[in-house]
Amino acid sequence: MSLKVKEVCRQKGLTVTQLAEKLNIKQESLSRAIKGNPTLDTMQKIASALGVPISYLFDEPKGNAFQCPKCGNDLHVEIK
Repeated sequence: MSLKVKEVCRQKGLTVTQLAEKLNIKQESLSRAIKGNPTLDTMQKIASALGVPISYLFDEPKGNAFQCPKCGNDLHVEIK
């Protein structure tokens, strides 16, 4: 899954370490969540701590393709 958490942190003037402190978790745990497959609850907590909607943390889809948040496979959408 491709998340923009680090990018949003930079926009907000925060480091990932500072965000982890706001969430009351270790920086390593937050990094694993960002790079892995975080739960919806974790995503909501991150979004809330950053003051953005949860959808803002996801990369924009490229054309008609997006990445599955569960398995990481590229999915293509056909509009008929």
